Amino acid sequence: MPITIPPAAVQFERLRRGAVDLNPESEFLKRLEASHRTQTPLRIKTGFDPTAPDLHLGHTVLMEKMAQFQRLGHEVIFLIGDYTARIGDPTGRNAMRPPLSDAEIDANAATYAEQVFKILDRERTRVEWNSRWLKDMTFKDVIELAARYNLGRMLERRDFRQRFDDNKQIALHEFLYPLMQGYDSVALKADVELGGHDQIFNLNVGRHLMEQYGQQPQCVLTVGLLVGLDGEEKMSKSKGNHVGITDKPDDMFGKIMSITDETMSTWYALLTDVDPDLSDPNEAKKDLAEMMTARFHSKEEAASTRQWWEAGRPPRDFDTVSVKQDRLYKVLVDAGLATSGADARRRTEQGGVRIDENRLTEPNHVLDPGEYMFKVGKKTVKRVVIEP
Repeated sequence: MPITIPPAAVQFERLRRGAVDLNPESEFLKRLEASHRTQTPLRIKTGFDPTAPDLHLGHTVLMEKMAQFQRLGHEVIFLIGDYTARIGDPTGRNAMRPPLSDAEIDANAATYAEQVFKILDRERTRVEWNSRWLKDMTFKDVIELAARYNLGRMLERRDFRQRFDDNKQIALHEFLYPLMQGYDSVALKADVELGGHDQIFNLNVGRHLMEQYGQQPQCVLTVGLLVGLDGEEKMSKSKGNHVGITDKPDDMFGKIMSITDETMSTWYALLTDVDPDLSDPNEAKKDLAEMMTARFHSKEEAASTRQWWEAGRPPRDFDTVSVKQDRLYKVLVDAGLATSGADARRRTEQGGVRIDENRLTEPNHVLDPGEYMFKVGKKTVKRVVIEP
């Protein structure tokens, strides 16, 4: 069922929430006005490179903005950068990104295509893969594309300039990444491209290339970067400061409760349409944790998880596994509580293993047949039955 596109002022008020750059703002407003007047949706492009198997809340900031456009009646394009991922976005990096294999990219892309619909309307989302137009480009095509931009402007990009000044290696193929991302906009004839604030250079390359190819340049809207659980750096799986959208409800709720009061208002602005009451930061944080848990699981699970948290996090029902080993390090491996014998020994010797609340530090400790409650690390709990 088509959605009535509201007046430009209404759209702008909603869309500028959490936005950092609107380039150019006057043109953006004109396009919103025209879309309302003609009831013609704008084409909104957002690209994601499948460089990891799972998405985290940092990725969903852009998806939330896409969903806002979608609710306002516009066409959103979820672009999976399966071809650009073969280079890897050098934005913000002080060294080359190691390449991924085709198999890794394909596997990651498949999970992205499914996870995005936890936020976007599946029926009203257009999914594209940039290999569709990039894989068929000839060397001649690439030369012609490269000729439409110059090296001086490329070196205006902060990370390239910093590496150049520090005499750090910049491979020539890294300069192709902004051109490939920009050419995606040409191929899709985007009206607006969304990205994180750190992507502003690449998004403006898209504007330049569209003009070079005789198209009306896209408008650019960037959003702020979600600070991770450490309260300092951009959320990243590699930094271990992330909340995965496939995290279990208890883990998701608990991680969000650990964010700092100072970053909480930013999380609200980037992840929700809600203006929180911060007079009681702890309650506001629980509200946020419940909203996020409901978004990626269900309202019922979110409410239950909040009740569990407010009750002091009493023990839940635990998985039970039976093993036929008796030496502690072997039991840990067979029970799925360690990835290898070496991992089991390390965890045990470092004091990370408790059995029935008793800390054991000897990996070769022999356990009698029976039922035990294992706790490994701070969160992993499992009931283990050691068979005779």
